[in-house]
Amino acid sequence: MKYRRLGKTNLEISVVGIGTWQYGGEWGKVFTQYEVDAILNKGSETGINFIDTAECYGDHLSESLIGDYLSRNKREDWIVATKFGHHFHNNFERTRHWSASDVLSQLDASLNSLKNEYIDLYQAHSCSDEEFNNDELWTMLDKQVQAGKIRHLGISLRSNEESYQTDKASNVNVGAIQVVYNRLDRKPEEKIFPSSERQNLGVLARVPLASGYLSGKYKPGAVFRSDDVRSKHDFEETASLLKQVEEISRTEVPQDIPMASWALAWCLNHSAVTAVIPGCKSPEQVELNAKAAELAKDDHPQSVGK
Repeated sequence: MKYRRLGKTNLEISVVGIGTWQYGGEWGKVFTQYEVDAILNKGSETGINFIDTAECYGDHLSESLIGDYLSRNKREDWIVATKFGHHFHNNFERTRHWSASDVLSQLDASLNSLKNEYIDLYQAHSCSDEEFNNDELWTMLDKQVQAGKIRHLGISLRSNEESYQTDKASNVNVGAIQVVYNRLDRKPEEKIFPSSERQNLGVLARVPLASGYLSGKYKPGAVFRSDDVRSKHDFEETASLLKQVEEISRTEVPQDIPMASWALAWCLNHSAVTAVIPGCKSPEQVELNAKAAELAKDDHPQSVGK
């Protein structure tokens, strides 16, 4: 495993993390505590130390599964990121909650679910610019940093095209951003990454396998079950993406390297990207994802020894 400093924060994170949206039940599978334990144990074995979750992956369900695990293992061995701004009601059904008082309640609920006294990275979750422009919210969050409930603030960007919130990140004491970035979607390279590098922001690349399309498992014509979030994607767009993946597999991926490992390393080799946070449904997927670190550059600007 390789490690990088997350921008201007003092967090040294593994270049491959574990994304946990799937634990909330919207990816076609309900996870047991035993299964989550096995995934996180394998992550620890491979040197992964970073978990990304959210308050609305289930109604704090993903956080609770992670919290149960952390309560029985060394919390100090993990860097935990979660998010705020929504309330989960049912699969694919959420409401938005952005007042300072609402977010403070969400923070306390997340700490309770995670069975912990602090969160390493607390991220605004896909907020609009109007929701972002809220001095009362950021003042409250700064007070929680000073109180020790939050170590660092971040923004999980709603758009991977518009850099408004990234440009203003340092003004609200944000040290890291999270954005959709993968071989099929390179929009952040235009505005967001240059802004991040100017400010020394850490960058977490979410959806690095393009919702699994870059995993190498799906061929043109693949159909997803109705309880899988990918079934909500436009049919023609899905067909186009799978055709692109087939071409990338044929022309860009070395024969002896799994496509998933190649796709993760492709993201990691951009100078702005600190880490990737792919989802995973099994210990085997964790192990495969972790292998991407072997393909990542050693001379990255944020590299640290570990």
